[in-house]
Amino acid sequence: MTKKIILTGDRPTGRLHIGHYIGSLKNRVELQNSGDYDSYIMIADMQALTDNARDPEKIRHSLLQVALDYLAVGLDPEKSTIFVQSQIPALSELTMYYLDLVTVARLNRNPTVKSEIAQKSFGESVPAGFLVYPVSQASDITAFKANTVPVGDDQEPMLEQTREIVRTFNRVYNSDVLVEPEGYFPPKGSGRLPGIDGNAKMSKSLNNGIYLADDADTVQKKIMSMYTDPDHIHVEDPGKVEGNVVFTYLDMFGTDKAKIQELKDQYRAGGLGDVKLKRYLVDVMEALLEPIRTRREQYAQDMGAVSDMLKAGSAKANKVAAQTLAEVRAAIGVNYF
Repeated sequence: MTKKIILTGDRPTGRLHIGHYIGSLKNRVELQNSGDYDSYIMIADMQALTDNARDPEKIRHSLLQVALDYLAVGLDPEKSTIFVQSQIPALSELTMYYLDLVTVARLNRNPTVKSEIAQKSFGESVPAGFLVYPVSQASDITAFKANTVPVGDDQEPMLEQTREIVRTFNRVYNSDVLVEPEGYFPPKGSGRLPGIDGNAKMSKSLNNGIYLADDADTVQKKIMSMYTDPDHIHVEDPGKVEGNVVFTYLDMFGTDKAKIQELKDQYRAGGLGDVKLKRYLVDVMEALLEPIRTRREQYAQDMGAVSDMLKAGSAKANKVAAQTLAEVRAAIGVNYF
């Protein structure tokens, strides 16, 4: 059976948090270990530079932190090709060819880009590289002929733009070189984790996350400060479960569903304090995070080996992307010599 090909990754703008874990990392490890996929996992440093070009040291430092997080959650360089975007020259050239097939109006209509531009408050000062990063993403995906792309629901517009580019390229150049990708989405309701402050999204920029690298004391402090029901003032008061971040996390990460349902019933009826509830969540999160933290600390003892792993993965990825680029050049007709 021919294996499906996966391309996915993260921007290295800081360490990864449990929102990344539940939204994508857990899925990647399961897909990798199934044996049914060839996985290419990219640390998207060029994409991160689109809005951090004046702080390249942040990207350089974060790149190794993201690599540590990957290894800590169980991504295995023997099973998955883990590589660095900027080390694959073919990706930039593919982006140049694809840019000629996309209009500025179409880029401006991309809902994901529009929302991110608003979130970052660029106003009229949107970096050109940021505006066109959906085209860069199309290059990343098509360079490896990925037909499966694990993403969150909010990334579907990016995938649709890639499919449009693939169709346009294959039609204009009478080619079947490029492959249309499909999204692989988390189970309904588990794709996006709210921040500990109750904000709809856990985000590095909002500093409202629990990081995979956080020590046990930090995790406990963050959980004990977590948003619950502001009207649940006394232990005996009935409380709301819906919109209560503690229960959202228990639903996402807890394994004892009967116990969680019992806590919900007790909270709604009154008689369960927030402190007791949060202590239970601390135990649940530590069961998940302690082994990840331990593995991360072990890998961090030899950062040279982590760097070598990225170098080897990039060399392997480079060969695959270069082959696709050769086919693209031939389809366009720019293989002159």
